[in-house]
Amino acid sequence: MELRELRAFVAIVEEGGLSAAARRLHVSQPALSQTVNALERQLGVQLLIRSSTGVQVTDAGMTLLTEARAVLARHDQAVAAVARHTPAAGSVLRLGIPLELPSDLLTGPLAELAESYPATRVQARHLSTSAQFAALHAGDLDVGLVRERPPGQEFDAVLVVAERLGVLLAADHAARLAGPDGVRLDALAGLDWLSFPRSGSPAWYDELTAILRSHGLDLGPAAPEGQALIAEVKLAAVSAGQAFALAPPDWPQPLPPTVVWCPLVGHPIVRRTWAVWPASSTRRDLGKLVACLESRVAR
Repeated sequence: MELRELRAFVAIVEEGGLSAAARRLHVSQPALSQTVNALERQLGVQLLIRSSTGVQVTDAGMTLLTEARAVLARHDQAVAAVARHTPAAGSVLRLGIPLELPSDLLTGPLAELAESYPATRVQARHLSTSAQFAALHAGDLDVGLVRERPPGQEFDAVLVVAERLGVLLAADHAARLAGPDGVRLDALAGLDWLSFPRSGSPAWYDELTAILRSHGLDLGPAAPEGQALIAEVKLAAVSAGQAFALAPPDWPQPLPPTVVWCPLVGHPIVRRTWAVWPASSTRRDLGKLVACLESRVAR
């Protein structure tokens, strides 16, 4: 069991339902439900009885509640004890973020960080994954949100979000290609993929292109180096009718009437984002931000 799973379970019991617990933890209700379901499967017992009025704790759930509270209290006590030996947090926390990120990913964690460390000022920079790793190596970033989990032991990492990507299509293409469950990936053959330069995130680019090719898509030449398409350019190209773009369901830009977002049948493409920071870091404000991000994992 992971600490985030225990925190999720305790929050549900204390709040009396999934909705209130989700608001408290700054996660979606479906994500919280998935966490509890996974915990029940892992333990092989039913912990909660769900109903339209809330949740009722089973005997097994009450046993876990007691143990979970003790574990979490001991964990928090250990963190507080060690924190007394670490230097005070710096006043600026340098954060790298990719161009596309769920709009609610940072809202709750940054609010909690500001409450716990009011003297810390977050300085955010839009950078590709490769540029963030370079900045982390150079000491120019304190933490990055990247599309690849780093190898080796130089950096620590935690998964903060996994997005099931869908597709942006011209409205007439969507009407022709979409079925009740969405669009089949192989149905996009003949359309150009609006890609991104491989150098920005090599591992993610290779994973993505392998999936697309395995579904029979001819990807054509890679995007030119340094040419990351902004949202407005993507929408214009899709609207013209000869291209498609991959995008999450909560894509932040408003869609024009000529463009439609559709899910992909079977959810074959999942985009993962990790928080990455130097393993040697002893910053308490950084630790707080990472803990807050980890607590709202698994959408």
